[in-house]
Amino acid sequence: MILDFFLQAGLNDAIIGLWPMIAILIVFYFFMIRPQQNKAKEQDNFMENLKKGEDVVMSCGIVGRINKIDEQFITLETANKTFLKVTKNAISKEMTESIFKPIIQKED
Repeated sequence: MILDFFLQAGLNDAIIGLWPMIAILIVFYFFMIRPQQNKAKEQDNFMENLKKGEDVVMSCGIVGRINKIDEQFITLETANKTFLKVTKNAISKEMTESIFKPIIQKED
C-alpha cells in the first residue's frame, strides 16, 4: 500500500525533494558540529596537560600561575600570596594562548 503510494506519487520526486535537506544537514555538520567537537577536544587536552608553575588565563580574564592541581580544582596565584581556587573548566585555552604566545615569540 505504501509502495503503491510512492509509485503513484513518483519515487524520484520524493528523493529529489529530500536532496536540499540532506545537503543542508551535511553543510551544517561540517561547518558547525565538527569544528566545535575538535575545539572541545583541544580544550580537554589542554586541561589534562596543565602543570604546576604554568601561567594561565581564566575565561573571565583573570591571569595567574598554577600553584596546585587537584582532580577538579586548580589553585592559582594571582598576586604575591593571593590564591584563587577555581574549577579546571574555568581555564581558557584560547585566552591563554592569545596572551602568552606573543610574549614567548618576542623572547625567541
